[in-house]
Amino acid sequence: MEPYAISGILLLSLGALLLAHLSIVRMRRYQKRLEHSEERLRLSLWGSGDELWDWNIRQGNLYRSSSWQNPVELKPSSQDSPPNRQQIHPDDLDRVTDALSKHLSQETPYFEATYRILSDDQQWIWVLDRGKVVSYDQHNQASRMTGTLKNIQHIKLAEERLQLFAQCLESISDAVVICDTAFRILEVNPAFSRITGKSREQVLAQQFELSLYPSRYMRDIKLTLAQSGNWAGEVQEQKADGQIYFAELNFNVVRDEQGQIQQYVAVFSDITERKTREEQLSRLANSDTLTGLPNRTLFLSQLKQLVEKQKHHSLLMFDLDNFKKINDSLGHQLGDELLCKLTERLSLFPRSKGQLYRLGGDEFAIQLENTNDIHTITSLAKELLKQINMPFYINQHELAISCSIGIVLCPEDGQDPQSLLRNADTAMYHAKSEGGNRYLFFNDSMNKQAVKRLQIENLIRHGLKEDFFTVYYQPKMDIHTGKLVGMEALVRFITPKRGIISPGTFIPVAEETGQIVEIGAIVLKKACQDVKNWIDQELFHGRVAVNLSAKQFMLPYLCEQIDDILQQTELPSYHLELEITEGTVMQSPTIAIDTMKKLRARGVHLAMDDFGTGYSSLAYLKQFPLNTLKIDKAFIDDMNTARGRNMVDTIVTIAHNLSLTVVAEGVEEKQQLLQLKQLRCEVIQGYYYSKPLSADDFTQFLRQQQPQKKSATVEQSALRSAASAADS
Repeated sequence: MEPYAISGILLLSLGALLLAHLSIVRMRRYQKRLEHSEERLRLSLWGSGDELWDWNIRQGNLYRSSSWQNPVELKPSSQDSPPNRQQIHPDDLDRVTDALSKHLSQETPYFEATYRILSDDQQWIWVLDRGKVVSYDQHNQASRMTGTLKNIQHIKLAEERLQLFAQCLESISDAVVICDTAFRILEVNPAFSRITGKSREQVLAQQFELSLYPSRYMRDIKLTLAQSGNWAGEVQEQKADGQIYFAELNFNVVRDEQGQIQQYVAVFSDITERKTREEQLSRLANSDTLTGLPNRTLFLSQLKQLVEKQKHHSLLMFDLDNFKKINDSLGHQLGDELLCKLTERLSLFPRSKGQLYRLGGDEFAIQLENTNDIHTITSLAKELLKQINMPFYINQHELAISCSIGIVLCPEDGQDPQSLLRNADTAMYHAKSEGGNRYLFFNDSMNKQAVKRLQIENLIRHGLKEDFFTVYYQPKMDIHTGKLVGMEALVRFITPKRGIISPGTFIPVAEETGQIVEIGAIVLKKACQDVKNWIDQELFHGRVAVNLSAKQFMLPYLCEQIDDILQQTELPSYHLELEITEGTVMQSPTIAIDTMKKLRARGVHLAMDDFGTGYSSLAYLKQFPLNTLKIDKAFIDDMNTARGRNMVDTIVTIAHNLSLTVVAEGVEEKQQLLQLKQLRCEVIQGYYYSKPLSADDFTQFLRQQQPQKKSATVEQSALRSAASAADS
């Protein structure tokens, strides 16, 4: 072979080798690029959180590669469609199958479905499955399909929350307004239209404003929002139909991740009804329901304001003289009408207009601001007396009334509302005690008396705690035989340091403070205990009379209290008589009759004390289930005159006509005894026979009554028979 031929062959071989080498290098480079591409694809899928799947439809193989699930190759049966059928939630399976079938039959360009699959930890999670057929066989049937599976659990949860918030926003009763940074309205909820009467379309892109307020009001709101991020307050606004409503408005700032303001959210509710109710409640709380005048609550509030402002002012407090007698004799309804008529008259009185208050009952007050002038105050007080003294004509009754006025000056007579009110009340009390129909300025001597009254009140409280109250007994004697038939229990207040405190001193205070209720219960229990001891010793077989105060008698649990005391002391009820005054039963006759019937049903006897000094009606008197009528000492003392004897005779006749026993109290002279015997009075009590005695002294008195023991036994049997007959 020729040398050049060999050279040519060598060159061709070398070229072939070079080409082969270049081809191998190129192949390696391509392989490397492919590997890099696959790596980028794998990393991209890992970074996106998507899963890549490849489904060989003909072979029935499914390959999945995922960053949130381990790569897995499933080999479902050829009938399974979709291939991951066993992992799909039963509620989603039909929907996924339908979407896949449509794509495989070329009805849709790609397959897409959201559904729940069972994760490795056996939890249902939401996924977004997207895929596409990538090859078909010779029969144009899908043979291979690839796609991605994305975990959208967090997106689904966010959607659910957004849907929940949207539903709440739709159904919430409060109006919600979303504004941009220029306070233009971006969105409103249905409640906004319901409250304002303006549709969503009417307000979108409109400026949020409060039409009833000046522009500076909104500027202040914006400034507050910029500084603190929220604003809250009550505002008034106008509806589309012009109606005014009240709203409780709350503004809040919505910021982005950088802290920049993105939107403003306003939430408001219609509080018109609430404001109306509050106004009504305020009016009720601060107004007297009967007269419509400002009441005690508002009076004290405004008095406090005047004191805090350190303004000179004066206060006139007044109540009607003997108003209780009008209520007792003519009824509470007429008394209420009188108060209303009085209010009408004083409201027309120019100098009291806007300054008149009703503090309660028949008690009123007038505040004079910015004046301590004595002449001005005196002129007003005189004019007030004149106005009240003018007769009132109510229900065919002509009523002439008067009042007592107490006056205080601020700050001279007190530097706080409580002391001013207390001192005004003290001055009024003294005006009343001097006969009424007058005015008095407060002074130090009045204060001393008020302090003394307070000392008595504290002494009573201490006496109740230390058991300083005891019971004395005054005998009741048969006027014809001179024998003991009973006794009256009288309270005595005996202190270690001050000795005996007069009943006239402590009883009025106890009645005012309500302490009389506790005192009355003590007297009743001690009297029942003493009488039970005397009965057990066969020294006494009559009744003990115990006084009931007005406050005691009106107790709702009075009957039960008496039952308990009788049970504790084991005293039979027919040995107890309760004395009730005219004024007490006439405060509320209907209730009084009901209570008295309950007491009579228990076997307790009832007596009306101080008869003739009150305003009892004969029509009511015949309805009262009484056993005894007691004639007041004032009538007994007046029997030295013909008029006085005739009065006592009339009372005795009335009592006998009502089948009542008559007891005359305060008998001190034999002449009175003889006169009462002529007038057919049955029982007397008084100093003629005995003064009130302590329990020990009364025991000795009872022993002196014992010579005729047999007669006493007969008397006891007769007493019990009479009690049984009366109760039946």
